[in-house]
Amino acid sequence: MGSGLETTRISIFPLSGAILFPGLQLPLHVLEPRYRALVEDSLARDRMIGMIQPHRPSEGAPLFDVGCLGRIGEVEALEDGRFNLVLDGVTRFRVMEEMEVDTPFRQVRAELLSDNDETALLPVERAAFEEEAKSFADAQGYSVDWEQVSRLDDMSLINGVAQVAPFDAAAKQALLETDTLGERCSLLVQLMQFFGRHGEDDSVTLQ
Repeated sequence: MGSGLETTRISIFPLSGAILFPGLQLPLHVLEPRYRALVEDSLARDRMIGMIQPHRPSEGAPLFDVGCLGRIGEVEALEDGRFNLVLDGVTRFRVMEEMEVDTPFRQVRAELLSDNDETALLPVERAAFEEEAKSFADAQGYSVDWEQVSRLDDMSLINGVAQVAPFDAAAKQALLETDTLGERCSLLVQLMQFFGRHGEDDSVTLQ
């Protein structure tokens, strides 16, 4: 398990198919009144929002155990009350309990999980991952600046691929729930091999 830093209260945005990883960004278009209220509350306090997937896209559906806390970076308030914003991934969290609240948006008590002290990949792991990623990108017809990729640190590389690769929401949730960078790297390799063989007709692409 990830090492717990502290337990904190998090206002959450449950959204199927939307996965945020630490160090990455997620653009959001906020229309529903309850989530407008969530954004307004967050802007007035600490600019933090917890992104987490529900088990099904229905009102009050149970939540997965692990989500990612994001800080509102760019924000555009539209005249009709909607928001366009970009969340910057800060740290993963594990839900301990959902709280009874009067706010229109849901809140949880959660344990923050430390991803900052993870050890780097072994050189052989990094090399094997990059080789698999190149094969996957070529097979999918993606154009990638591999020179730029080679300059990324291990966490930025692994989390970046985990967030943007065309895997389905369940696969991305499994990646988010891995406890170490090495485990996430290994699972990514397996997923690239699987999707490379079986295609991606049922996948969800997050840009």
